[in-house]
Parts: sequence; structure tokens; C-alpha cells
Amino acid sequence: MLWLGIDVGGTFTDLVLYDEATGDVRLEKTPSTPHDHSEGMLQGIRRLALDLARIGKLAHGTTIATNTVLERNGAATAVLVTRGFRDVLEVGRGNRVVLYNVKATRPPSLVPRSRCLEVDERTLFDGTVLREVQKAEVETLIDALTEAGIEAVAVCYLHSYANDLNERQTKEWLLKSAPTMFVSTSSEVLPEYREYERFATTVLNAYVAPRVRRYLGSLATKLAAGGLGTPVTIMTSNGGTMPVDKIVEMPVHSMLSGPAAGVIGAVHVASAAGYRDLVTYDMGGTSTDVCLVRDGELSMTSDGRIGPLPNKVLQIEINSIGAGGGSIAWLGGGAFLSVGPQSAAAQPGPACYGRGGVEPTVTDANVVLGRLGTSSPLGGEIRLDGGRARGAVERIGSDLGVELVPMAEGIVKLAVARMTGAIKEISVMRGLDPRDFVLFAYGGAGPMHAAFIAAELGMPRVVVPPLPGNFSAFGLLTADVRHDYVRTRLTGTREAELGDVRAIVEGLLDEARRRLADDGFADTAMRFDARLEMRYVGQAFELSVPFDRNLASMDDLERAFYAAHERRYAHAVPDPVEIVSFRVSGYGLVQKPALPRPLEGSVEAARTGERPVAFDGMFHTTPLFDRVRLGATAAIVGPAVIEESGATTIVPPDWRVTVDDFANLMLSR
Repeated sequence: MLWLGIDVGGTFTDLVLYDEATGDVRLEKTPSTPHDHSEGMLQGIRRLALDLARIGKLAHGTTIATNTVLERNGAATAVLVTRGFRDVLEVGRGNRVVLYNVKATRPPSLVPRSRCLEVDERTLFDGTVLREVQKAEVETLIDALTEAGIEAVAVCYLHSYANDLNERQTKEWLLKSAPTMFVSTSSEVLPEYREYERFATTVLNAYVAPRVRRYLGSLATKLAAGGLGTPVTIMTSNGGTMPVDKIVEMPVHSMLSGPAAGVIGAVHVASAAGYRDLVTYDMGGTSTDVCLVRDGELSMTSDGRIGPLPNKVLQIEINSIGAGGGSIAWLGGGAFLSVGPQSAAAQPGPACYGRGGVEPTVTDANVVLGRLGTSSPLGGEIRLDGGRARGAVERIGSDLGVELVPMAEGIVKLAVARMTGAIKEISVMRGLDPRDFVLFAYGGAGPMHAAFIAAELGMPRVVVPPLPGNFSAFGLLTADVRHDYVRTRLTGTREAELGDVRAIVEGLLDEARRRLADDGFADTAMRFDARLEMRYVGQAFELSVPFDRNLASMDDLERAFYAAHERRYAHAVPDPVEIVSFRVSGYGLVQKPALPRPLEGSVEAARTGERPVAFDGMFHTTPLFDRVRLGATAAIVGPAVIEESGATTIVPPDWRVTVDDFANLMLSR
């Protein structure tokens, strides 16, 4: 059986084909096709000369939902709200968008106020229905929505997390009268309190759903026409996968699809190699994504954002910045040099691509410095033009009066500084020392810059896994199926019984168990995790506390919260505590691909030549190595350039690199 992972990025589409019988892995990389992502995918499949009928598992990481929000080209969407709450989305949290600018304006909502329509219904905080929704009122609204050309509706009623009766009834009437309209209810998307975040996340879901549905429907049709007989699964932001038919109803769960796959793959590979504390570092053509993993556990959050918009579904806590190989170097006010977040992307791409790009990028700077070779085409078709790269960097250098090589190094150092800052945000700013972690580097440009980032942070070791240029696509094949369930029930720990808490958790566990059974998983292939969102009475935000089903008393539960508060904030007091939300995650455990092993080889056999490479303003004659031909005992002292399909690893002077038993490159000072 063959397994295929396909990750669509902003610049390249990566494919990994794994043969379950032999353990063989084949890679392909093609330029992304933003106008229709399926074209780049199908081009990669053709290059693999792949018979889709032999595919037993196909996992896909997609950026379609995220791009729809960022580009604001989603469906014409309307929102139905409880009477009196029309302006929830407009007011938001009332905080300043720019801290020291009282005149800064809030980014516009995805749905204009004119499309926020009030419905005379009301549910109280305890779930009591004060006023039932009326069919005649909803039918009148349906006529207005249809005339206005509305494609999607978000139904966001007050306190529907406690009782969703009115939302369910409204959705039923909407779909009966307008079956082609997409309808999303807040109680389905996010059954939690805090109406602004719940409403905003539901609007996100409705806004992107029609486009996601068209894309995935078209993709499934094309793949089926090519002979694919297995269902396509989609990577979700929480690190699991879901079938297409579930994603088209809840596309908001796919916002961090590609970056999440890389993190899941990193945890799998690093765990096998004996590393449980790591910072994942994924640098592609458009962005850089970093995530902190502590003791093998992912950092999760329900306070994510897509641009300026909140996305409160549970997701891996990934810090993304606009710093990639295609990030453009530009001069701002006062002739200060900046790098990113603007990107040359796949079209036209960096100047060295020769596709019409003229502005200097990080990729162009690395070509000038000799760190990125020009002999092998990127993505199988893009031959890098060193002359165009030098011309682009020289132009911006002449504006500043800086020579070519210092200018190129300056561009790279600014990009490194931005990526270093992103890692500090998830480590130093939380009281964690990055020197206690391994930097796990992948992505097409990650291994090229990893040693410089580690040096800035004092991190002792860099791990570059096999297949780094296609690593997120590999991660897709390691991800389990995952379903998350949440219920908001404000519960004081000193008023409730432990049995009441257990009953709510067990109810969610039963839901997760039934869902996984429907997915075809046996009891032995299921795993569950239960957590409580807790806080001191009077606090505004919560901490996630693992729920041990063997707890003996509510006092034990309070002590677990105090310990979590101590770890996070370095203090805790024995004051009253309350539970806000109950969370359960159910995992359907899938078979994982075998990890690559080093092939027979040696340093001498792997050496392919040499070229001048600049470090600290000086060109060094630097040996080049083919990674595939490095054996398990290989050890190289820098400077060195290690090349492979899809990525280049730079080993600076005063660094060394070895190969471990799982074919990882291990860089250290």
C-alpha cells in the first residue's frame, strides 16, 4: 500500500510518497498555483508517475481557508444574532489595536454591520429558553438573505453553549427553505462562553466554507477521475486529521493545516531520537512557523488569530511571522532596511527565479553569499539566476551606499533577527530558557539559517531531520485522527461534587468514543485526554489543567490547579477556584511510517565539490556534500554546505555536524 502526503505552501507544493511494504520514500516539489492549488498537486502526482489506484492513504495540508480570510475573498456572509446584540462583532473586546495610538481604527469585520440581523429570541445563561425562535420571523429573514445573494449564514445566539435549541431550530428552517446556503451555528463550532470569540469564530467558519467546499469537491472529483479510491483526509490545526466531509462543515479547524503537520512530524521524529524538549522551526518561502514542545507535549491554545481576527478553536500554539525565503528587503522611512512581511511568493518569486521578480529577497541574498547553489532547479523547474540575484541586491545596496556582500549579509541577518524574536516570544517571554531546548529545523529554508538562529539564542544543538524540504508533507502521514469536545459549565470547586465533574467529563468521553468508532477505530486504537479550564474566582482567563480520572476529592483537583498556576506564574494561593470549561480530546491511533535510516556512505563519497561561501564578510572555500551519501558515522567540521532535494543545510565555521541512527543531521558548536 502507498501513502501520499501533500502539503500546499505559499511558494511550493510538497509531496511525500511512502511505500508501506518496502519503507521507500519518494519526494516531489512543485511551485504552488494560487489560482487553483489542485493544479500544483496534480503536477506533482504526474511527476511521481503515480497510479492513484494504489494509494491507500492520502493526507492533505491546505492553506485555502487561511488564504480566504487573509485575502478577504470568502462568501457573502450574514449573521443572525439575538435581538440587542447586533454590534458584538463591531465592538469586539474594546481594546486598542495599536497600544499607544488612540486614533487607530479597528480592522473591518468579515461581515458588515448591515448583514448582522437581529432575531427576537433569548436563552439565559443557565440554558433556560426565555423566548423561543419563531418560524415566521426566520422565514422573513430567509427571503431577505436570498434576495441579497447571501451564500453563508452564521447563527450566533446568546448563551447557545448552554442550550442550542434555538440555533438548531433556526438552522433547520434555513436549510429547508434554502438548501444550497451554508449554515453554521455557534453551538456546533464553539460551544463555549465569551460571545465575541464564539461569534467571530463561527463567522470565520461560515465565511470560508463555500470556497473550501468548492475546492475540496473539485479536488476529490479530479483525484477520483485519476483512479483514487480512498478518502482524502485533511490536516487540522489541533494536530489531527479529519475526513473531507467533516472539514467542509468545519473548515475553521484547518486554518493551521500545513504548519501543524510539521510540528506533529517533528514530535514523532524527535521522540524516536531521544529529544523531548524542542523548538520546531519551519521556514518556507513565505513565512516562518515556530512552536515549543516541552517534555514531548505540544503547546495548545484556544486564543489563536488569523490576521487580526480571533479563532478560538483548540489549536497547536504556533507563532507565525512573515519571514521566508521570498521575504522582500525594502527601505522604510529614514532609509531603514526591513525584511518582510511582504513576500514575492510563488509568483513572481524572488529575482533569481527569473519570473519577473525584481525586488531583493532572502533567497537572493543567500545566492549572492554562495549559500544556495544554482546548479539544481528548485521544484524541478526553477533554475536560479545568480546574475539577477546580484542585480537585485546591488540596487538596494546602492541606495544605502553598501557593497554587495555586506548588503546580502545584512538582509540575512535581519531575517535571522526576526525569526530569533519569534522564538523568544514562545520561550524567553514565558520564563523558559531556549538553551534548554533543541532547535528542530525543517522547511525549504530552515536548515540554511538554523545554525545562525541557534548561535543568537545560545541553543546548543540543531537537529535537521530527513526530508526537511518536504517535512510537513511527511508529518501528514504521522498524524492521528483527532476530535475535540468542549462544554462550558461554570462550576465552583467548593460547591460541586467530584461526581458531578466526572459525569460531565464522562459524557464528553462517550461522545469522542462514539465518533472514533464511527471512524472505524477499535477500542485498542483509541486514546483520550481530558482537561479542565480553571481559574481563581474573579479572574478573567483560565489555565488548562489535566483531569486525572483517579482523583479522590475536589481538594485534589484544587491542588492540581494550584500546581499549574505555580508553574505558569511562579506563585499560587489557596483561594477559591472554579471550572469554566470541560475539554476532551479523542485520538484514533494510526500506523506511522517507518523512520528513515542512514544509507551506507562516507564523508569522502558524499563530497561533490566546493564553492566560495561568505561568512562574516569573508568568502571561504567551502566543501559541498550530498546528504544522501553521508553514512551513519559521518562527522564534518564547518564550514560546509550539505545539499539534498528541497533543502540546503549550512554548517558555519566553528560548527560541526554528525549523522545519528535515524539519519538526522546533528549540528553543534
